[in-house]
Amino acid sequence: MGIVEWLIVILIVLFFANRFMPIKGVENISVQDAKAKMKDNNVQFVDVRTPGEYKANHRKPFKNIPLSDLSSKLDVLDKEREVVVICQSGMRSQRAAKVLKKRGFEKICNVRGGMGAWM
Repeated sequence: MGIVEWLIVILIVLFFANRFMPIKGVENISVQDAKAKMKDNNVQFVDVRTPGEYKANHRKPFKNIPLSDLSSKLDVLDKEREVVVICQSGMRSQRAAKVLKKRGFEKICNVRGGMGAWM
């Protein structure tokens, strides 16, 4: 393989590593951990699925802010309080956690497995 091919391979590996590696400062928690946090009134719960997915199946106290709207609706969240994010599988909520982190949120938890893991 030539240099160009190696560069392409390296860029592809970096792309996937960036997408799937844990985000520094974001804690991945289990459904059980999320349920335990529900007792804390100081924690904010955000479901980043579509309104249709949320309407079909959601848990209180999660508030629906679709991932596509998150950047424009950050003003409804308090940067000083912990945020727990969930989606269907954990992938969109991981992206949401990255958005929150870039916007200055410090305490962010992503629910591993999302609503699909909820029992």
